[in-house]
Amino acid sequence: MATLLSHLQRRPPLVRQAIKIRRRRVRDLQDPPAHSTQEIEPPSHHLSPEERALLYEEALYTVLHRLGQPEPSHVREASELLLYLQEAFHMEPEEHRQMLQRVQKLEKPIFCLKATVKQAKGILGKDVSGFSDPYCLLGIEQGVSVQGGSPGSRRRQKAVVRHTIPEEQTHRTQVIEQTLNPVWEETFILEFEDISSSSFHLDMWDMDTVESVRQKLGELTDLHGLRRIFKEVRKDKGQDDFLGNVVVRLQDLRCREDHWYPLEPCTETYPDRGQCHLQFQLIHKRRAPAASRSQPSYTVHLHLLQQLVSHEVTQHQAGSTSWDGSLSPQAATILFLHATQKDLSDFHQSMAQWLAYSRLYQSLEFPSSCLLHPITSIEYQWIQGRLKGEQLEELAASFSSLLAYGLSLIRKFRSVFPLSVADSPARLQSLLRVLVQMCKMKAFGELCPDSAPLPRLVTETLRTGTTEWFHLKQQHHQPMVQGLLEAGKALLSLVQDVIGDLLQCRHTWNKIFQNTLKVDLFSMAFVELQWLVAKRVQDHTAAVAGSPVSPEMGESLFQLYVSLKELYQLRPGPTDRDGVLALDGFHRWFQPAVPSWLQKTYSVALARVQRAVQMDELVPLGELIKHSTSAVDLSTCFAQISHTARQLDWPDPEEAFMITVKFVEDTCRLALVYCSLIKARARELSAGQKDQSQAADMLCVVVNDMEQLRLVIGKLPAQLAWEALEQRVGAVLEQGQLQNTLHAQLQGALAGLGHEIRTGVRTLAQQLEVGIATHIQKLVGVKESVLPEDAILPLMKFLEVKLCYMNTNLVQENFSSLLTLLWTHTLTVLMEAAASQRSCRLASSRLKIALQNLEICFYAEGCGLPPAALHTADFQALQRDLELQAASSRELIRKYFCSRIQRQAETTSEELGAVTVKASYRASEQKLRVELLSASSLLPLDSNGSSDPFVQLTLEPRHEFPELAPRETQKHKKDLHPLFDETFEFLVPAEPCLKDGACLLLTVLDHDTLGADDLEGEAFLPLRSVPGLTGTEEPGEVPQIRLPLTYPALNDKKTGARRGKLISLGGELWSVLLRSLSHLSLLCVVSISGPS
Repeated sequence: MATLLSHLQRRPPLVRQAIKIRRRRVRDLQDPPAHSTQEIEPPSHHLSPEERALLYEEALYTVLHRLGQPEPSHVREASELLLYLQEAFHMEPEEHRQMLQRVQKLEKPIFCLKATVKQAKGILGKDVSGFSDPYCLLGIEQGVSVQGGSPGSRRRQKAVVRHTIPEEQTHRTQVIEQTLNPVWEETFILEFEDISSSSFHLDMWDMDTVESVRQKLGELTDLHGLRRIFKEVRKDKGQDDFLGNVVVRLQDLRCREDHWYPLEPCTETYPDRGQCHLQFQLIHKRRAPAASRSQPSYTVHLHLLQQLVSHEVTQHQAGSTSWDGSLSPQAATILFLHATQKDLSDFHQSMAQWLAYSRLYQSLEFPSSCLLHPITSIEYQWIQGRLKGEQLEELAASFSSLLAYGLSLIRKFRSVFPLSVADSPARLQSLLRVLVQMCKMKAFGELCPDSAPLPRLVTETLRTGTTEWFHLKQQHHQPMVQGLLEAGKALLSLVQDVIGDLLQCRHTWNKIFQNTLKVDLFSMAFVELQWLVAKRVQDHTAAVAGSPVSPEMGESLFQLYVSLKELYQLRPGPTDRDGVLALDGFHRWFQPAVPSWLQKTYSVALARVQRAVQMDELVPLGELIKHSTSAVDLSTCFAQISHTARQLDWPDPEEAFMITVKFVEDTCRLALVYCSLIKARARELSAGQKDQSQAADMLCVVVNDMEQLRLVIGKLPAQLAWEALEQRVGAVLEQGQLQNTLHAQLQGALAGLGHEIRTGVRTLAQQLEVGIATHIQKLVGVKESVLPEDAILPLMKFLEVKLCYMNTNLVQENFSSLLTLLWTHTLTVLMEAAASQRSCRLASSRLKIALQNLEICFYAEGCGLPPAALHTADFQALQRDLELQAASSRELIRKYFCSRIQRQAETTSEELGAVTVKASYRASEQKLRVELLSASSLLPLDSNGSSDPFVQLTLEPRHEFPELAPRETQKHKKDLHPLFDETFEFLVPAEPCLKDGACLLLTVLDHDTLGADDLEGEAFLPLRSVPGLTGTEEPGEVPQIRLPLTYPALNDKKTGARRGKLISLGGELWSVLLRSLSHLSLLCVVSISGPS
């Protein structure tokens, strides 16, 4: 044995004979190998006709001489097993019949019961010490039928075995001293002739030796021991004690049994005598078939297992199903019977299963997981000495053969385990697990000591397989016609296949190899493939560089560059690879082709824009999409340019900046070209059309197209990733260079587009401005009998129709611009009309109503212009003028006094002086009582440096109090602080006093003897604030009120009008007020000022 093992260890490993592993990177970069790695020839599992006949005879003999009860899952009927064997061995019916007759005539085997006495527990303690020295006598009683599973009806005997079985057929175990739980683990072979009339007997005895009473008293521990001593005295010296027996009918046994049997007593003294653990196996000796006589049992069982498993796999394949490793009940029954009858150990059965399955796996399709069970069984039971030399050699060969075959599958895993088959990853993982478990076995380590570690073998195998796969793909893509263009297309297809394979490795395969073997398949495959790809791409670009780059060649190079960029992005991290990659700096190989790429990108986009405009009918795409088809095509063109820029993504920062500048320049140029083309297209389509509305429609679409273009152009910084570019070129370019270049180009293009859009909107606005001006002129000239609301109706209908039309055909931005232009123009026309109709109250009223309705129309409930855009300075001035011009005389007077009251309330300065009064109203008497107390700090208006002041009291407006004449105080000579202390009462109802503008006018005058009195100042007391007017109770203590004096105009303090004089006013309503005052019964010129 030692010589054989040393000979096996000196032999070169079969794995290295099957696969020659070496690094071939340098050689693989040149040409594919002339021949692939030698394929592994799996060992054949087919038998010769003679061997098959002998094996068939062996199988029939096994079924015909079956012993014992069948297992629950096994087949009972022999006919069913014979029919299965006929199918498994492909026997013709006549051949089967002849073979069966011949086997039936063969001599029967010697039937044996292989009994193993394992142990016992809980037996009786017969010695004085409380323990026993048990041993067993066992044998087979033949020719006596024992009913039931125990002696039962049979009279129990104390010495069953000694009295019923001949001494030469009786077997005895060893004596286990001083225990109640003995362990024997002894096996005996017991022959028998007829299983139906044979029974197994086992007696358990306590061995007694002759001892003195002194010795026994020394072992005494309790009263039970003393009783045993008295019992010992009564029995014969040296007589053994009976502990119990077990009787089992052989016909009740299965082929294999393993049970705990109760020890039966011969009397009822101690019914519970413990249990005995027995194992039984019904086996054959001296089998008649030639295979049993000429070959080892292990070899015969291996061949039978191989034949049946091959049949099982073939049957499943015929049914288009995959065998899952489970044997049919017929095959399991036959193999179990054969192994049992041949007394094959579990270890040898696992060996046979491993050898059979490992051979069949290399030729038939079934899951590799079926190999895990025999591997585990062999590893658990491995003891090298229990195998013979030829068995060791056979096992070592099976290890080497399966390892070589598994590595060959791993080398070609891309084709053997295609991802198009759903269970391929699971199958590969199962194979790797089998190889890992096999290489971890103690048996593998002892029988194949020179085998390299499995991870290293797999890594080298994967590297070799990856190179072979690349060369196969290269041959597959080899062009039929030789040429640089065809070679470029073939190389592009090859690179795309490499990318696809690497993606599969990273997403699927790498996880499997990493989890099972800690092998980084992806990193290894990437490093190998990128060297191979880099060499071929360099050769191709070098060949192209020597000739002009045609558009087709430029496109081919660009696609190759993009694919290489995608491949390079898959590279593993620096920690997962060693050294520099061959693809580092690959962009430099394509540098000469970059100008042609940029020019082609622009040319293709320009041609597409021209074609899109030529086919554009300038019709909106829908209700919500108001631009035409060419705008969509243009957006697609710009998106394609941005996509090309992202695909290019030039690594060199400075060159990337120049390329981006070129892309932006071409995009802006295309935008301006599009503007020219779309306007020309609009002129072409509108030429000769009499319907101006269609021309307006087209102009709206043109403006919308330009607006859409502006939105697209505005997205260029994001689409071309300017921020990322700025970070990359920060260390290369001067500060602000990117801003000054790219942003300047973009802003120039946007400004040009904005000008074109404004021009288009202005053209649309001009078409509407004429109609607006015409309707406003007609509004002024409508007859007086027409109500103002009816007079403005044509203008509003015109605007409603036109603005709804524009809103439908223009996008919101351009419609808002149009509204702004129209609103500005409308205000200008209204201001001109208001200026020309200043003397006509009716026209002013109509213009006022028109302005109000136009404001509502242009606001459009928040959908038009915002209030900030509507309420311009011109609008506010026009609104103020029209409100005054359209007002009645009394309304103007009321407005004037309201403004003076408001101004009085806001005045705090007393530079003109002040008056102090007390005013109250008694509702019961309808009397307004005014106490003029004093005046102070008056201005000296006389040449002597003083004044002669008096105060005139008037209730204003006069038309509200027509019957009340003005009142005057006494005149005080040369007094700038006169104390009047005079009381005046006005009989007036409360109603006019509560109206807006109703007030008490206190006019302080300087009395002149020779001329008109000079105005010192005016003070206004609103009547609605007088106590007693708003309540029902009479006023109590009336407070004093100090009123600062004011002038009619703040800027006319020195040249203010005297009472009764006509003064010049700063407001624009003087002529209106003069016209209104002519209708008053009391002709009095009142000075007013415009609204502050």
